[in-house]
Amino acid sequence: MDNNKILYIAQEISPYLPQSPLADISRILPQAILEKGYEVRSFMPKYGNINERRNQLHEVIRLSGMNIIIDDTDHQLIIKVATLQPSRMQVYFIDNDDYFQHHAVKDIEIRQTPEDNDERIMFYVRGVIETVKKLRWEPAVIQNVGWITALAPLYLKKIYESDPSFRSSKIVYSLVDDKFEGTLDPRFLDKLLMDGFSKEDLKEIADGPVDYLALNRLAMRYADGIAQLMPDVDPQLVEYAESLGIPFLPYQEEENLAQNYLDFYNNL
Repeated sequence: MDNNKILYIAQEISPYLPQSPLADISRILPQAILEKGYEVRSFMPKYGNINERRNQLHEVIRLSGMNIIIDDTDHQLIIKVATLQPSRMQVYFIDNDDYFQHHAVKDIEIRQTPEDNDERIMFYVRGVIETVKKLRWEPAVIQNVGWITALAPLYLKKIYESDPSFRSSKIVYSLVDDKFEGTLDPRFLDKLLMDGFSKEDLKEIADGPVDYLALNRLAMRYADGIAQLMPDVDPQLVEYAESLGIPFLPYQEEENLAQNYLDFYNNL
């Protein structure tokens, strides 16, 4: 690796959300890497169910305030941060009034209001990337965990490929056991085309409504490596990952997890 900075873009992280296999591994892996002496930062959405007072979140004014345009509409980016104890790992939260509630809801927004998920994915990924740019942080590796992060490899390789913060970064996409049902908004492709992508860039999702498999294939196409982060994932995703001919890390038990991932990162 060019440096010891590793960025994790997550869908859920415990204890900010209730324990689940996805939320737990999104905490366990970064913490294990941090304990190996690496510089780690993690991002997740600021869902309405996250108690800001109990978890000691505070807004970072110097990073907030940017407008992100999606489908010709401005959406303000708000950045909050907390420190995960006892490891003292910094976790950044992407917030916005249009996509994330400011009060507890029955379930997190990606499941409560799935009709907004196409734009929510776009906003979250762009929000993370723009925040890392503002931090002037240059990660050697960027690992994406959860389908809400699936556009990160695409944006990093096609829109931000020459940006000093990312031009040397290696992108890892994680295969996890967390599906969404149905398809994303039918205008998802059009919204991405408006953001500067070509039809060739988006060929994995060009044939119709975008389901979970198509979104993951798009992510894997632009990754430098793919990691199976959970034991039970859709076999179709594993088959596609192995067909790409790029580094693929099979599922790893928690014992020696950090060292196995560091070896994987170093071979990208």
